[in-house]
Amino acid sequence: MGGLKSLLLAGAVLLTAACGFTTAKSGENEGNSKKSAKGGEVLVLNKAEFLAKVFNYEKNRGNWVYEGSKPCIVDFYADWCPPCKKIAPVMKELAAEYKDDIVIYKINVDEEEELAAVFGIKSIPSLLFIPAKGQPQMAAGALPKEEFVRQINAFLLGK
Repeated sequence: MGGLKSLLLAGAVLLTAACGFTTAKSGENEGNSKKSAKGGEVLVLNKAEFLAKVFNYEKNRGNWVYEGSKPCIVDFYADWCPPCKKIAPVMKELAAEYKDDIVIYKINVDEEEELAAVFGIKSIPSLLFIPAKGQPQMAAGALPKEEFVRQINAFLLGK
């Protein structure tokens, strides 16, 4: 349980008020994500898919066990959030550029409130960087593309 608590605590400490988290919905749709198994696209996950592809926190209570084979980024977002809209095209570019090396997922915090709660998401966008082996790291806010590239190369790919 200590590993998950540490992860949640670290995520909570790192989160900043990039965009206040509420459950209001504007009905807007980014239109930048596709639910597809093809590489090079940002994939939207629901809880069941998250449990199967990323981390089954129901089965692995207290222990981080990554379910994927490639490193990934999980973008916790909402359709109404301006900073989330700002990074959506960047995430799409990165998914195409790194399609052979990483996977990029998105989780809508308004539709998947339990997942947002499990990771202590209080502001969005919040980004979970998950290496193939080792513990994930959380970042908050609309990071510039250069910072994403730096995190992908250094933390996820070890270049």
